[in-house]
Amino acid sequence: MVKFLTDQEKISAAVLGMGYVGTAVAAVLAGEGVGVVGVDVDPEVIGRLEARRCPFHEPGLPELLLGALDSGGLRVTTDYAPVGEADVVIIAVGTPVRGTELVDAQLRGACERLAARLRPGQLVILKSTVPPGVSRKLVAPLLERGGLKAGVDFGLAFCPERLSEGRALHELRTFPIAVGGWCRDSARAAAAFWRRTIGAEVIDCTSMESAEMVKLAGNWWIDHNIAMANELARLCGALDVDVLEVIAVANTMRKGTGNVNILLPSVGVGGSCLTKDPWMVWRAARERAVDLETVPVARRVNDAMPAHTVDLIDRELARLGLGLEGTRIAVLGAAFKNNTGDLRATPVLPVVAALRRRGADVAVFDPLADPAEVHRIFGLAPAASARDALKGAACVAVLARHDAFDGIDFVALRDTLAESCVIVDGRAYYSKETIDRFRRHGLAYRGIGR
Repeated sequence: MVKFLTDQEKISAAVLGMGYVGTAVAAVLAGEGVGVVGVDVDPEVIGRLEARRCPFHEPGLPELLLGALDSGGLRVTTDYAPVGEADVVIIAVGTPVRGTELVDAQLRGACERLAARLRPGQLVILKSTVPPGVSRKLVAPLLERGGLKAGVDFGLAFCPERLSEGRALHELRTFPIAVGGWCRDSARAAAAFWRRTIGAEVIDCTSMESAEMVKLAGNWWIDHNIAMANELARLCGALDVDVLEVIAVANTMRKGTGNVNILLPSVGVGGSCLTKDPWMVWRAARERAVDLETVPVARRVNDAMPAHTVDLIDRELARLGLGLEGTRIAVLGAAFKNNTGDLRATPVLPVVAALRRRGADVAVFDPLADPAEVHRIFGLAPAASARDALKGAACVAVLARHDAFDGIDFVALRDTLAESCVIVDGRAYYSKETIDRFRRHGLAYRGIGR
């Protein structure tokens, strides 16, 4: 049976895939004294890290990551050879979805390379999000091609990542870690690893399939909840009722072991998880003759919010006697959520694209997003500053409100804006006092559901 972490004082780990999750996990483990090697097959990813450039705007991550690299606690490479020396191998490669199907090329590649280097006594932990059954039916057979047997020669466990951008380091250290093992020894080894390295609380799942569903169920719930919030916002907007007031009061109601917890509406849902994980659930259900109706409905509702935002901007400009054609619109925040520079599946992109198709002069400013990535994804060079973006704008659309925007005072910049101007709030959730101040100084305001 698997022998792991018996009397070892020093633990080493390899992290396969140095994207957002892999980088955060590698940096935290290295910060706790674990010797870590980070592996990625993309030379550009490794090159950035070797040049001490952190590509993610995550509080605390650049300092932790660069400190680990400088101290030698974290090494990075494109070479899989050092993986065979690690006690624990963590797979954190991307698992995108095309349509509703898992694109498993990165996962297959990582497993095939790892299989050739696995040695007896190692523990493999899969953190990449996958549909239920993939750990057992795909990952294990691929790893066994090297001649070793799961649960006999090496341990195998699934431990879903449950990190939200902007709070990843805090959540990695404080959120309970779900563990589902190929066998009891594998589960015990994975639990011991997380407890010994980062002091995490561990929740033991009865199977890898159960642990796989934990991540998917959580994001299915979030996407569905946001869809309800977005539909509630559209109704409140038609009723001239403030949706934030409705949500705040509704959430005071006790239900079960907690309160009603309606999330907040916005310009839309983005990122790499909420836009794909529900489809993984839906596909897994369909393959087992289970018809899930809430997944496509929620996805349809949330995917419609960028178009709703464009219509909102159009209507508010019409109130000012303006049309979209030739009108300057300043979009503040290009990322998919507040306080991150992540542009993956950002709902701001379809908003900007639709506005430009209808003839608007759109300026985009996001101090957290990489300017080259903004240019590549949006097809226009971002403004160099908020002031440049706001110059002559008849509409300021705040579609991601970063803390870095706290110093932007639209009232103080009133002379920079067009004579008639509306603030469209897609994710800023401005207070009533702030809205009243806007209006006192001649700025119209409209939020989603407000």
